[in-house]
Amino acid sequence: MAAEEENNPLPTPMESSSPILDDQSLISAANTIPFQPVLPIIPPGIPPPIVPPVVLPMVPAMAPIPTVPAPSILRPLAPLPARPPVIRPPVPQNGEVVTSDSDSDDESGPSRSAPGSTLEYEISEESRQIRERHEKAMQELMMKRRASALAVPTNDASVRARLRRLGEPITLFGEREMERRDRLRMIMAKLDAEGQLEKLMKAHEEEEAAASAATEDTEEEMLQYPFYTEGSKALLDARIDIAKYSIVRAASRLQRARRRREDPDEDVDAEMDWVLNQARTLALDCSEIGDDRPLSGCSFSQDGKLLATCALSGVAKLWSMPQVKKVATLKGHTERLTDVTFSPTDNILATASADRTAKLWNTDGTLLKTFKGHLDRLARINFHPSGKYLGTTSFDKTWRLWDVDTGVELLLQEGHSRSVYGLAFNQDGSLAASCGLDSLARVWDLRTGRSILALEGHVKPVLALSFSGNGYYLASGGEDNTCRIWDLRKKKSLYTIPAHSNLISQVKFEPQEGYFLVTASYDTTAKIWSARDFKPVKTLSGHEAKVTSLDVSGDGNCIATVSHDRTIKLWSSSGTEEENRHEMELD
Repeated sequence: MAAEEENNPLPTPMESSSPILDDQSLISAANTIPFQPVLPIIPPGIPPPIVPPVVLPMVPAMAPIPTVPAPSILRPLAPLPARPPVIRPPVPQNGEVVTSDSDSDDESGPSRSAPGSTLEYEISEESRQIRERHEKAMQELMMKRRASALAVPTNDASVRARLRRLGEPITLFGEREMERRDRLRMIMAKLDAEGQLEKLMKAHEEEEAAASAATEDTEEEMLQYPFYTEGSKALLDARIDIAKYSIVRAASRLQRARRRREDPDEDVDAEMDWVLNQARTLALDCSEIGDDRPLSGCSFSQDGKLLATCALSGVAKLWSMPQVKKVATLKGHTERLTDVTFSPTDNILATASADRTAKLWNTDGTLLKTFKGHLDRLARINFHPSGKYLGTTSFDKTWRLWDVDTGVELLLQEGHSRSVYGLAFNQDGSLAASCGLDSLARVWDLRTGRSILALEGHVKPVLALSFSGNGYYLASGGEDNTCRIWDLRKKKSLYTIPAHSNLISQVKFEPQEGYFLVTASYDTTAKIWSARDFKPVKTLSGHEAKVTSLDVSGDGNCIATVSHDRTIKLWSSSGTEEENRHEMELD
C-alpha cells in the first residue's frame, strides 16, 4: 500500500479542479507557485544512488503581459473613391469647342461622392494642374499636326511678306530663317483652328498678286539698286590706260616667245644654263652698315646705279653702286618704314610707313607727294610696270591704287578677311596679286577690277609675291616656311618648295626672263632656285640675323639683301668682266 501510495503522485495544485481563470489570473498564479524538482522513483531493496546535488540556473521572473484594453466600438471603414474616368481632350473642328458626349448627370465624377458613402471627395490642386497640362499638351499636339499639313512658303522673302499681310511682325530679335518659317506655320494653324480661313485666303491672293507685280519690276529694281560700287571717272580712265598698255606688252611677250620657240638659233636651255651658272658663282662682294636700327626693305633703281634702303628708324637712304656709298637721306615719316621701291621708268622712289602714309621722293631727297587714306599701318608698296600707278597694302584689310601724277586714290580694293601684306604686278601690267594674313593669295584683273583667282594652299600667312617674266608663273612665300609656285594657266600650285627653316620674308624672280628665283628668310639666309625644276642653286649665307628683304638687279648679276643685323650685303657673280657684259635679249 505504501508502494502504491508512492507510485501514485499526489495531485498538484494545478490538477485540482478549479474554475477557468482569465489570462491575468493564470499569470499571477504561475508567479506564486514555487518551483520543486521531481524526485526519481527507487525500487525497494536497492540502495539509492548517490546523486550529486543539481545546481539549477537562476530563471528570471517573467515580465507581466500588459493588459489589453477592452475593444471599443469600431467605426466602419470609408469606401475607396471610385476611379475617375479618363477624359480625352476634345478635338476642335473649325474653331468649335467640343464638349463631352455624355449628357448624364451621374454621381461617378471625381467631385461627386461614391455610392454608399456619406463623404464627398474633391480634386486636389495638383491633380487639377496635371489635368490642365495634359489637356494643353494634347491641344498643342493637335495644333502641330494641323500645322504640318499646311503649305508654308520656303523662301524667306515670301515668309516675311506673308507675316506682314497677316499683321504679324516679320522678324523677331535673334530669329533665323527656319524659326521664322515655323512661327508662320503655327500662326496659320491657329487661324485655321479659329475658323479664319478667309483671312488666310486673302493673304495668299495678295501674295500672288505682289509676286506677279515683282516680276514686272525686276529690271527697274536692278537699275535702281546696283550691286557694285560705282567708281570714279579717274578710275575708268586708268583702267582704259592699263588695258591699252597691257595689250601691247602681252603681244610683245607672246611674239618673243613664239620667235624663240620657232627660231633654231635660239637655244633657251643653253641660255638658262648660262644664267644659272652665273648665279652659282654669286659671292659676297660688299657688306655695309645701313642704319642704327634693323633694315626692313631695299630696291634697285631701273639702271642699277642706285640702291634704296629703309629701316625701323623711319629714315630711307640712297646708296651708289657698286661701291655702296651713301648718296642721300630721306626723312619725313613719323613712324618706322616698312618698305621702299624704285619706279621702273623714272628715277623716283616711294616709301611705306607705319604712320599710315606713303611718300614719293626724288633721288636727291626731295619729297614730291604724300598718299593718305589707309586706316592702319602700311606693309608693302610697289609700282605698276607703266610707272603711272602705285600700289600699297595695309593692315586695314585693303590694298589701294594711287595715281602717281595727281596723288589721287583710284581704287580701294577689299577681298581679304585679314590684313593684306604683299602686292605684285605682272610685267604686262594687266594683273595684280595680293596676299595677306588670311593665308590666301588673290589675282586681280586691273582692267575690270575682278578677282579672277583665289590661290589656296598656304597654311599660314602669306608675306611675299612675285610674277615671273614668262607671264604665267607666280611665286608666293609665307610663314609656313614654304615657297609655292602657281601656274596661272592651270590655276593650281605647280611646285611646293620647302625652302627654309623659318618664315619667308621676300621672294623675287630674275626680272628679265625669270630664269631663277631668290627667297629670303628669317633663318638668316637667302637661297637661289632654278626656274626649270625649282631645285636649289646657291645659298647666300652671311647675315647674322633675320633677312627681311632682297632685290635683284636688272641684269640679274647682283643681289642685295638687308637684315635685322643692320647690314646691307651685295652678292655679285665672280665671272670675268667680258662675261658680265653679256645681257639677255629683251626683244
